[in-house]
Amino acid sequence: MHTSDKKEFTIGVDIGGTNTVVGAILRDGTFAFKSSFPTTGHKNVEEFIKRLIDSIDKIQTTIARGSRMCGIGLAAPAARHREGIIKDPANLQWGTVNLVEILKRQYGLPTAITNDSNAAALGEMKYGAGKGMRNFVVLTLGTGLGAGIVMDGRLLYGNNDVAGELGHITLVAGGRQCGCLRRGCAETYVSASGLRRTAFELLALENDDSRMRDVSFNELSSKMIYDLAREGDDLAVKTFDITGDYLGRLLANAVAAFDPETIILSGGLSEAGDLLLHPTRKSFEENVLGLHRGSVGIVKSTMKDGDAAILGASCLVMEDAAQSALKEFQHRLVTQL
Repeated sequence: MHTSDKKEFTIGVDIGGTNTVVGAILRDGTFAFKSSFPTTGHKNVEEFIKRLIDSIDKIQTTIARGSRMCGIGLAAPAARHREGIIKDPANLQWGTVNLVEILKRQYGLPTAITNDSNAAALGEMKYGAGKGMRNFVVLTLGTGLGAGIVMDGRLLYGNNDVAGELGHITLVAGGRQCGCLRRGCAETYVSASGLRRTAFELLALENDDSRMRDVSFNELSSKMIYDLAREGDDLAVKTFDITGDYLGRLLANAVAAFDPETIILSGGLSEAGDLLLHPTRKSFEENVLGLHRGSVGIVKSTMKDGDAAILGASCLVMEDAAQSALKEFQHRLVTQL
């Protein structure tokens, strides 16, 4: 079998704060294999990298027959696309890691990295709700708040590879303390952790009965608040109303800056669906510039949570892989003449 006749796959890796997911992705965006392992719990970053390489090797062994691995794309916190590094990720204490260079040496294949929100935007553009669009914003609503911005069909990186930090736009002057050491950042209001903080503020300010009062701060999760809101708990519903109001204001600011066709919401908090979307759309239309009113879509990602980042990471090297395959084919053609 000629190399060009083999089924090609690209490795996509999503390095999360809790788990790392590794997938083998075919050119049509389907998964040939997927596995995961804990990101934390290793002695050091070198032990994590060894585990990552073991996972990639396992994929190669599992689907090697008739297939060819042709690149590795990585989505990671604090990633710098141009430098190929992860730089001081806040929750991992890794320092600076040149993961791209390490994997290039290991496998001799095209390898690239970007942050998880940018990867999610690439995944949505190639396979998801952003397919066919040239201007859109993806917000990842998880423990924090990230964003990937696509303008004129291209991902926006910025001068320092950190464009899209919408989670650190100030929504409330002098507001809640953020992990970045500033106050009032959007992610302290619009995220799973922000939802919890809003819930406890309401419990302190209101006298209404709520089953949330029976749960300690450390035990109350965004999923619990969602479940109680679905059951009609008034304070839980109000928690989502307030969160949606903040999110709508943030999106109105983003639209003024980037003029997107659509905003795509992904991540765990977006799974709340209309509980979050209804107040968000209402607040957005009340706060957006008049020329954008009624013309910008706000939709939930149709992709399984996490898949967009893995698929998007694989997209980072698909073009390089395609060029390599073309050169190999041309070389083979020339040698046969």
